[in-house]
Amino acid sequence: MDTLDRLADRISQTLALIGALGLLALLLHVSAEVVARNLLGRPIPATNQIVSHYYMVLIAFLPLAWVERSRAMISVELIESFLPAPVKRGSDVLVALIACAIYAAIAWVTWGDFTKKYAVGSFVDVLGRRLPIWPTYILPPVGFALASAVTLMRAIRTAGGRA
Repeated sequence: MDTLDRLADRISQTLALIGALGLLALLLHVSAEVVARNLLGRPIPATNQIVSHYYMVLIAFLPLAWVERSRAMISVELIESFLPAPVKRGSDVLVALIACAIYAAIAWVTWGDFTKKYAVGSFVDVLGRRLPIWPTYILPPVGFALASAVTLMRAIRTAGGRA
C-alpha cells in the first residue's frame, strides 16, 4: 500500500470516526432532552434545530469517503460475474469514473450553497436567539469531494490492475 492509499485510509477513517462521534452525541443529546422534558418538564432548547442542522448533516455526509473506501455502497451486479476479466475491469473503471464525476458535481453545487449561506450568515431563531447554521453547509461539499477523490483513486488503481 503506497503513501496515497494510507493517507486516503486515514482521512476516510477519521471522518467516519467523527461521524460516529456525531451519532453518539446525537443519541446523548436526544436522550437528555427526553429525560429533561418528561422528568423535569423542561425540554432542552434548540434540540430539534441542533439535531437537524448539525448532527444529521455530520452523520450523513462526512463518512461518504469511508463508505466508498470500504466499498460499502449498494451495488447490483447482474451480469458482471459472466464478463471476461478485461471487460469487468473496464466496467469497474467506468463505474468509478461516473461516480467520481457525480460526487464532484454535487460537491461543486453544495460548495456554492455553502458560500451563499456563509455570506449571509445563515441562522435559525431559537427562543429569540440566533443559532448559526452556516458552518454545517461546509460538510456536504467536503464529504462529496473526498468521496470523489476516493472513487478517482479506485478508477486509477483498477485501470492499472492494482485494485
